[in-house]
Amino acid sequence: MSTYSTVKTQAVDAANGVTYAYRSVGNETDDRPLVLLQHFRGNLDNWDPALVDALARGRRVITFDNRGVGATTGSTPHTVAAMAEDAVEFITALGLTQVDLLGFSLGSFVAQEIVLIRPELVNRVVLAASAPQGAAGMHGWAPEVIKAVGGETPSAEGYLSVFFTSAEAGGPVAGRIFTSRTEGHDAQTTWATRLAQYDAVTHWGIPNHAQLQRLQAITQPVFVANGDTDPMILPRYSHLLAGLLPNAEIKIYPDAAHGFLFQHHEEFAADVAAFLEK
Repeated sequence: MSTYSTVKTQAVDAANGVTYAYRSVGNETDDRPLVLLQHFRGNLDNWDPALVDALARGRRVITFDNRGVGATTGSTPHTVAAMAEDAVEFITALGLTQVDLLGFSLGSFVAQEIVLIRPELVNRVVLAASAPQGAAGMHGWAPEVIKAVGGETPSAEGYLSVFFTSAEAGGPVAGRIFTSRTEGHDAQTTWATRLAQYDAVTHWGIPNHAQLQRLQAITQPVFVANGDTDPMILPRYSHLLAGLLPNAEIKIYPDAAHGFLFQHHEEFAADVAAFLEK
């Protein structure tokens, strides 16, 4: 059986004219797979292979590049709403009628929107390092975060400083992400994608009480998770989000930052499996 580091990238043509790049691991007969939605500037290669393999024990896990990201065609949208519509197009193109979602960071914003516009498509939702739309203080990220991960040329040092509490915590993860795959790498995200995605982030964060109320429409079970010292999306937003959702549970992982799900990949995967199997 293929692992995430060895599985080949596939492509599917959707009705919107976009060709989506994706990878699929685990139980291919699973008719309700777990679809992963990626973080700001991330592509297929930026998922921790150890996490994906742990999530894929006994079920199918699908990662993909949304429109304009990595090897997927088209231009990256400037709003989360458009990203959600594109993600639905991808899921539909695979012939799937219901999925579980795991959204990470920007991907967690997209996951929320998918559930709101296509509730029948989603069974359960995992929101990692997330915040609700319209929350006060989310209109863009802190200057030190943008300096670390928002420049034209990303750096390993910047990535480690935002995603982990220390080099000791992040080093093994970075080693897995950046060296495990030896061939068939995904295309790098472009500067145009970075700009469009940050437009989407800032638009999502415009304070709007009505958008907070909109979360009442998400009736699916939701697992909200974060690291206790995430500098990118502060843990207080996870508590706010869980409090606004009608059917949510929350866990904050200790001594961890934005990349808590990679740092604690075995624990997080076990927590996700237990949540999805309820």
